[in-house]
Amino acid sequence: MTSTPLRIAVTGGNGKLGRATVTGLRAAGHTVTVLDMAGPDRNTFTYVDLTDYGQVVDALAGVNDRHEGLDAVAHLGAIPAPGLWSDTATFHNNMNATFNVFQACKRLGIRTIAYASSETVLGLPFETPPPYIPLDEEYETRPESTYSMVKHLEEEMAQKFVRWDPSLSITALRFSNVMDPADYAEFPSFDADARQRSWNLWGYIDARDGANAIRLALETSRPGYDVFNIFAADTVMSRPNAELVAEVFPGVELRGELGVNTSLTSIAKAERLLGWVPQHSWRD
Repeated sequence: MTSTPLRIAVTGGNGKLGRATVTGLRAAGHTVTVLDMAGPDRNTFTYVDLTDYGQVVDALAGVNDRHEGLDAVAHLGAIPAPGLWSDTATFHNNMNATFNVFQACKRLGIRTIAYASSETVLGLPFETPPPYIPLDEEYETRPESTYSMVKHLEEEMAQKFVRWDPSLSITALRFSNVMDPADYAEFPSFDADARQRSWNLWGYIDARDGANAIRLALETSRPGYDVFNIFAADTVMSRPNAELVAEVFPGVELRGELGVNTSLTSIAKAERLLGWVPQHSWRD
C-alpha cells in the first residue's frame, strides 16, 4: 500500500458517493480533480461528457490549471440506478463511459482504477431468492435489469483489460444502497414490513465508508482485477436476521452464521484484502 500522496481524478465527484469520496481522499492527503457534468459550483469541477472518448482522454491527460497528470482514477460517473433513464440510454451511457475511462487510462499509462460496480449484480431485486445467505462474491452474477447487466459487462470488461495488461489494477466495488446520515431518520420505519427492504437483503452502505473503500483500493493498487462487496456491517433493520430470513426467504440455504443484525452480504473479502472495516452505522 502506498503512503505517497496520489493525484486522483474522481468521475461523478459531485454525486452522493462522489462527494464523500472527494472529501475522504483530500483528507488523506491526496490531490483530487473532480470530473462531472453537474454540480453546485461550476468553478470546482471540470465538465466532461464521459461518453465522448476524446473528452475523457483529454481530461485525464491534463486540464490547464486543474492537473498535469494522474496516478489513479476513481470512476463513479454514471446513471446511478435503474429506471431513471430509458433502458437504451442507460446501457449506452454507462457502458460507453466505463469503456472510455478504462481505455483512456490504459493509453495514458494510468495504472490504478477503482470503480463503482453494484450490489445489483448479485440478483437484485431478490424477487427470485438469492442462492444462499449470507451472500459473497463467489457465485455467478445475476443481472435483473439493463442497469445491472451493464454492471456485469463492466466487470467482464475489466477482467479483459487486465489480461491484456497485467500491470493494470482495476478494482470493482459492489456498493450497496448508498446513504448519508440524513437518510437514517427513515430507517426505524422499515421494521413494520420485512419485505419493504428485502430487495437487497436489508443492506446499505454509509457514503463515508464507501469512500474509504475507494481510497484503500487506490492506495493498495493490487495488480490485476478484483471485486468486493461493500456493505455496512449491519442491516437497515432492528428486527433480528433469523426472523427476517424465516419470513421472507424461508427456503434459502444458510451458509454460516446470520448474526443478530449483521450484514447478510459478506464483507469479509474486503476486510481481508483491503483492510477495509466499516466505521459508520445508522444505529449510531
